[in-house]
Amino acid sequence: MLGNKKSVISVSGKTTLVSRDTEISGDVRFSGVLEIEGVVRGNIIAQPGKDSLVRVVEKGRVEGEIRAPSVIINGAVEGNVYSSRHLELAAKARVQGNVFYVMAEMAAGAEVNGSMAHVAEADVDKVKKADTEAPGAGAGRKPAGVAAISSKLD
Repeated sequence: MLGNKKSVISVSGKTTLVSRDTEISGDVRFSGVLEIEGVVRGNIIAQPGKDSLVRVVEKGRVEGEIRAPSVIINGAVEGNVYSSRHLELAAKARVQGNVFYVMAEMAAGAEVNGSMAHVAEADVDKVKKADTEAPGAGAGRKPAGVAAISSKLD
């Protein structure tokens, strides 16, 4: 991810592409690899127990939550991101929401306007449940004990 280095995330299975001129309204449930070059207005949810990857490319946009083991963002996301394995925020990533991760890489230039919280792999499901059940849950809510971070690395 960083620099010219190729991503270390490897996922087997089929690839689904949301192409540049495509717009999807509604939740997307998937397994394998989901590449987003267009716009998704809805939540993106990987099938439980599957090795899945969501990749939002530079011109891609998601208006909703992302819940997947592996997530690579180089486009725009308006919503919370839950990564139970590996998260990569590339140089042009723009996240407006809270980010929950087990392991993360963040390139210079990436932005997260919300909170970032490291969670143990075993606690990812608990965080997802607490975040969706809490009053006022959503992109603007901060989890207990986590300082708000608005970071832009230049």
